[in-house]
Amino acid sequence: MDDLVRSMLSMRAATRKLIWVSLALAFGGALVTDLTLHLEARWRWPLIVLYALVLLASLRRRLRQSDAVETSALLDAELGMLLAVGVMGAIHAVDGGLDGSTWPLVYVLCVVASVLAAPSATAVIVGTVVTLEAAIRFVAHGESSVVPLVVHGGFAATFSILAMAVLRVEVARIRSHSRTRVQAEIERMHDAARSYRLLSATRRTAPQAASAPLSDDDPSRLVRSSVEEIHQAVFFALQLLRRSMGLHTAMLLWLTDTGTHLRISEMTSETDELSEGPFQVGDGVFGAVVAEREFVHLTGLKASYRLPYYPGACPVRVVAAIPVMEQEHVRGILVVDRTEDEPFGEGEQELLVAATRYVLRAIQNERVFVQLERAKVEQGKLYRAARSLGAAMSERDVVEASVRSAREIAAFDFAAITIFDETKRTHEIRAVSGEGADALVGVRYRHNAGLVSMVVQNRYPLPYKGEFDSAHQVIFTARAHPPQLPSMLVLPLLVGDRALGTLVLGAKRRGAFGDSVRPTLEVLASHVAVSLSNARMVKRLEELATSDGLTGLYNKRALLDMVQSKIAAAVRFSRKLSVMTIDLDHFKNVNDTYGHDIGDQVLKGLGAILRKTKRATDVVARFGGEEFVVLCEETDTEGATLMAERVREELQKTTFHTPKGPFNVTCSIGISTFPEAGRDWETLFKASDEALYISKRSGRNKVTAWSPRRLRAA
Repeated sequence: MDDLVRSMLSMRAATRKLIWVSLALAFGGALVTDLTLHLEARWRWPLIVLYALVLLASLRRRLRQSDAVETSALLDAELGMLLAVGVMGAIHAVDGGLDGSTWPLVYVLCVVASVLAAPSATAVIVGTVVTLEAAIRFVAHGESSVVPLVVHGGFAATFSILAMAVLRVEVARIRSHSRTRVQAEIERMHDAARSYRLLSATRRTAPQAASAPLSDDDPSRLVRSSVEEIHQAVFFALQLLRRSMGLHTAMLLWLTDTGTHLRISEMTSETDELSEGPFQVGDGVFGAVVAEREFVHLTGLKASYRLPYYPGACPVRVVAAIPVMEQEHVRGILVVDRTEDEPFGEGEQELLVAATRYVLRAIQNERVFVQLERAKVEQGKLYRAARSLGAAMSERDVVEASVRSAREIAAFDFAAITIFDETKRTHEIRAVSGEGADALVGVRYRHNAGLVSMVVQNRYPLPYKGEFDSAHQVIFTARAHPPQLPSMLVLPLLVGDRALGTLVLGAKRRGAFGDSVRPTLEVLASHVAVSLSNARMVKRLEELATSDGLTGLYNKRALLDMVQSKIAAAVRFSRKLSVMTIDLDHFKNVNDTYGHDIGDQVLKGLGAILRKTKRATDVVARFGGEEFVVLCEETDTEGATLMAERVREELQKTTFHTPKGPFNVTCSIGISTFPEAGRDWETLFKASDEALYISKRSGRNKVTAWSPRRLRAA
């Protein structure tokens, strides 16, 4: 029934999608019919009006389309087919055939379709034009020559292909040009940020910054905002100086991060004839300012004097250059000049020096702002990571939260978490994200000279600066290694002085784990280590709460928690369920004769036999003292008896060695089966206990299955 409903819904959806294509084909058929049978006007004009309404509706649907590519292509094809019918009808009405002067309108339609529509839709439109022309020529006009059809079809296809090719080449050129401009602008912004010391040496490269989407907390967005704020503040100060002091040009030159050149940070001038730079540090007046670190004031300049920022004759008569000092270092130069031969007075000089302090303070404020925002962003990431890791209660949840949190801090292509076993001195690759995951997960290896082992031993991240050399360095072992990536970082998972394992990250991009992200990743690794330790502790507590400390089997509490679901499943699916109660024979004599330590060994031996004999779906528990209980799902009395006999025989053959000599023990077993012996736990357990009592009374070392007859005989 479900398949039928789905088929009907699919047919309905397909019909709704193709109804407009069907209308276009119907109008095409109507056009051919009209040209063949010469319909009367009372039939033709209603069809034309209906066609116009359908065309307008299709155009409206196309303009209101969604962003889906498939939907867009279908709508393009629908509208193009309708337009093809209309153009062919108009051409035939004007020229009386398809070989007149208006036929190039078809080529115009094909070109427009190839430019505006998807390639698949263009192919459909050209196919519609050719098919419709063939129908008109061969059906309506009765022509036999295929030459005009081939010529027209060839030209239509050629124009469409050429238009698509030209359009795509032009789009590719524009995109390439735009990408280059964007990358150049981002690189310029990064250069400015480095010169203002807003960025550290390690940063995102321009191509990555251009291609990667910027989030609200993206470092590039923050740096770009700070650079723009600095430029606005500097431009405002320069404009104020130029207008208040009658300056010809006022500009701020700033040292590049290499310290060899000066570039124009911001400027305002009455002329456009200025050199863009950058300028050599020792060039002309700039060299004097950098060398002397003092105010340089030149007057009475002639046209022959050379100023580096004017390409031709010197247009000014007075120039002043003031160093922008920060902690005894020249960071930039404020340059102002006048066309009048009027020297800068003492008050004006003080104002210019104050302007340099203002500029420097604006830059320093932005540095502080960037540092605070970065700290805020990093704290936010660490807070989300801590919250995610705090909610992880199992080791698997911790691993998933670790990789997810690390990906928020740094971009990487490979991640792995290894666990270190201190007692066995072995490492295990517990989880892997990325290439080669299937081959690496679960791999164990001994402590060696690899980076993971060295990080565990030294408690320090490796390799240095995250730069990995696959020819000389090994992450795990020579046989188990991650993909060859230029950037790798192995972080220790430390709780106090104890190393639980490592967090391994790898990236295809060089410098992916630089100074900007490595400290945050180290803090994350400490959170991961604590969460991993807590998950282990929770697991251990759960084991202690549900396991018997001596045998490692389930305890009575855990058995009683599971038994109700087992019985409910047996009731729901009408399955058999057997309860097996096992008790060691004369166990008190074993403790009295050989001591309680030997008695514990006997209990462990029986527990090991039960663990080895049971199936995966069976539940084995130490019920108390020397009594054990086994729940056997989908097992009738006969099957439970066979299993009980195997347990009894295996225990009987087991020899326990003591200082007083070897000895053997036996056990008695009682079995009850759902639903014959009862439909609830209390009844089933009582029945198996009664069967166990019969085994004890019958000489021990026996298996007894509960039945009403045996109960009456007892």
